[in-house]
Amino acid sequence: MKAIVISRLGGPEVLEVRDMPGPTPAAGEELVAVQAGGLNFADVMTAQGGYPGAPKPPLIAGREFCGIRQSDGKLVMGYAQWAAFAERIAARSQLLWPVPDSWTAEEGAAFPVNYFTAYLAYWKAGLTATKGEKAPRVLIHAVAGGVGTAAVQIGKLLGVEMFGTSSSEEKLTRVKALGLQHGINYKQLDYEEAIKDLTHGEGVDAVFEMLGGEHTNKSVRCLRDFGRVIVYGSATGKKSELDTRLLYAKGASVHGLWLTYLSANRELMNASWQQLSTWAQQGHLHPVIGHVLPMEQAAEAYGLLAEGKNFGKVVLQITPSTRT
Repeated sequence: MKAIVISRLGGPEVLEVRDMPGPTPAAGEELVAVQAGGLNFADVMTAQGGYPGAPKPPLIAGREFCGIRQSDGKLVMGYAQWAAFAERIAARSQLLWPVPDSWTAEEGAAFPVNYFTAYLAYWKAGLTATKGEKAPRVLIHAVAGGVGTAAVQIGKLLGVEMFGTSSSEEKLTRVKALGLQHGINYKQLDYEEAIKDLTHGEGVDAVFEMLGGEHTNKSVRCLRDFGRVIVYGSATGKKSELDTRLLYAKGASVHGLWLTYLSANRELMNASWQQLSTWAQQGHLHPVIGHVLPMEQAAEAYGLLAEGKNFGKVVLQITPSTRT
């Protein structure tokens, strides 16, 4: 089978399309003929050697996919730790989900990582249950990305007042069409100061933080009393800096969110899927796809994500899309 292989550690140039042996399903796994793969920043980090637990190269790239399950011919979307960007994958049965009838394989490939991460961020922030009359406030970093656009769609359903950072007015305008109320161009404004101005000094209830470095402290300073920062990445490539003294005065807290770990919690994933699938079937959730590229252009796709040039999801076509 053909697969996108990380040949060695480095930038997008280390990706190669190679002929590789096909997988053999183990107990609890099913064979899926992959049609499309969703690209995530974790894939960029894996190629660079910065993702925990990834095997040494050469390895087949990709952690999110959509294709035909061989046992029943149904279109399913799934999540794995690697080996998703190949014509076939042996995937864990419990991490395969049916694709809504009206969706394409590309849309299915753009769903699992972003929407589970976004929903679980709201869960970690304590915002998935109905609140009182006053809408909770959330600051979403990289709001025009895959997780960001998913978080905006979910936040709209939860009745959240959302503030989002991005690098351009064009991106912010497009995300506002999804339901974002307050856009902050971080190239023009310091988002910490912007949050103070927009909330009249009160701050937000939660920050979805995936930048790392100094931004963890800055995000804490954006909180109101008893607020929470949900950390789920480090796109800057820098370890999060956290001065715990900032937490004391506000009774604030910082929480980690790692889908790799949480995906092993069957009860939590099932409960999350129950809500997400209901919204999807009702037509409330629509994966935002900015680019679809053939697998031969994997390096270009990785480059778009690494350089922050994407809007929404970058999807790779593995084989021609069909569904039954």
